[in-house]
Amino acid sequence: MRAEWSVNDAKRDAGLTTPETVERFDGLAYGPDPVWNRLDVYRPKCERGNRLPVIVSIHGGGWVYGDKELYQFYCMSLAGRGFAVVNFTYRLAPEFKFPAQLEDTNRVMEWVYANCETYGFDLDNIFMVGDSAGAHLLGLYTAICTSPEYAARYPFKAPQGFVPRAIGMNCGAYEPLAEVEHEGGSTNLELMEDLLPEKGSQKERELINVTDHVNSSFPPVYLMTAVGDFCMDQAPGLREKLKEAGVYCEYKLYGDQEHPLYHVFHLTVQEAEGQLCNDEECGFFRRMMKRGGGDGGSV
Repeated sequence: MRAEWSVNDAKRDAGLTTPETVERFDGLAYGPDPVWNRLDVYRPKCERGNRLPVIVSIHGGGWVYGDKELYQFYCMSLAGRGFAVVNFTYRLAPEFKFPAQLEDTNRVMEWVYANCETYGFDLDNIFMVGDSAGAHLLGLYTAICTSPEYAARYPFKAPQGFVPRAIGMNCGAYEPLAEVEHEGGSTNLELMEDLLPEKGSQKERELINVTDHVNSSFPPVYLMTAVGDFCMDQAPGLREKLKEAGVYCEYKLYGDQEHPLYHVFHLTVQEAEGQLCNDEECGFFRRMMKRGGGDGGSV
């Protein structure tokens, strides 16, 4: 699976290079593991010396695949839109079981707070994005940040008072123990057996669905999927849970039956559809910087 996906990702990024407008700080340690606990920071060169809103990206890959190298061009494209972007590698299953991935995400957030002066992070405007399995992890981490009861079930604590200003949930798997067929024939259930120490025990089932842990303290959500995305059917359920909780959500379905788009199409930054999606999601974040809290709902 890793070998097959890596071939496709190499084709996706063929010929791409670091934009001249972006400066990058690579391979920074954020935790004790010298291989997995590494991150990059990307910033627009024209903003040197300025404090910038932050986007922290949680990569996808079915919980078993992926690293920051595979997301560098996507994340640098976000930086080009006026953000400081944190792109990190986390420990993967099956070598590292849940919740190692969330523990690493939390370490990244601790690192962001500790290094805000060095890299010009605006701690009042921290956004997070995730796609596919990364959107699933983002949903659970947001629940940890917003629900003391849920957070108590984990062996780590989020930075005191931290809640993302808003989050972008892209082509995500929000109920990962449901059967989801995709290209190659693999299912979320098979991947869950790699991820979960008890292969989906009742205790794990109570933890693992994002839809079970949405609450009224969630930040605003940009929720996107696409006609042709094999996870498309999971987005409406999350949208409904957000609505029930009174969480502001902007929902976007890209593509149509005549022009379907593929899973995580937004990572292909050289295509117009990916550019449009990333423009609109970053525009959402900028609107959320100006928006007051407390008014729920969805569009």
